[in-house]
Amino acid sequence: MVFASFQRYFSMKHQNSKVQDLYDHCKNTFSPSGIPSPSSQALHKLSSILDTIKPVDVGLKEEAADDDRGLGFFGVNQLSRVARWAKPITYVDIHESDSFTMCMFCFPTSSVIPLHDHPQMTVFSKLLYGSLHVKAYDWVEPPCIVKSKGPGHAQVRLAKLAVDKVLNAPCETSVLYPNCGGNIHCFTAVTPCAMLDVLAPPYKEYEGRKCTYYHDYPYSTFSAGNGSLCDGDEDEYAWLAEVEPSNLYMNSGVYAGPAIKL
Repeated sequence: MVFASFQRYFSMKHQNSKVQDLYDHCKNTFSPSGIPSPSSQALHKLSSILDTIKPVDVGLKEEAADDDRGLGFFGVNQLSRVARWAKPITYVDIHESDSFTMCMFCFPTSSVIPLHDHPQMTVFSKLLYGSLHVKAYDWVEPPCIVKSKGPGHAQVRLAKLAVDKVLNAPCETSVLYPNCGGNIHCFTAVTPCAMLDVLAPPYKEYEGRKCTYYHDYPYSTFSAGNGSLCDGDEDEYAWLAEVEPSNLYMNSGVYAGPAIKL
């Protein structure tokens, strides 16, 4: 009996944390160039590991949705909503290498990460707690571009809506790929919430993986005189123009979860 108890204690003491399992699997799966592409089995296993992770596993305490933060992005008080947008998002770096990044974003209610892309990247996102609205697009191929009509007017490119929904934790891990799954997305916090991300390979501008921000315009804005360019409901399409990000407030946080053995 004593020996069996010692075995259980020894096993628990030397059991890897969930974040360690996540790191180990990422290290064995991804490469700096993203070539060769990971197998579908490896990607599925990564999603499965993320599905088991809870806030406590990464050193987070779930925030309560307190009433004085208002009604989230569905609220009707415009002045208070603008004030809430100024609340910073906290970015927590867990691990970064040439092959992948593990990080977290902690959102106050109504905070926004604007529409942005992930060129040549695969991104896994696990909502740890709270509710988050996700809107995401993929480019229409072959590219459909409307040229600038004058100085100061950016060209726009046609994209198709891939995701437009509210995620409520606990929920399954979301995955976006270089050319599908909603590679261009934006987040709006409905309640205080936190997202754990794995990006592979990570952003690296000199290798062509620069983060670009966009504004989306309704399909009808630029469709006049261009004929029918969409296949199906026009509400499922939008024109995206590159923009400089605005109203993006972000602070750096300190990772407080289990240490990772590199």
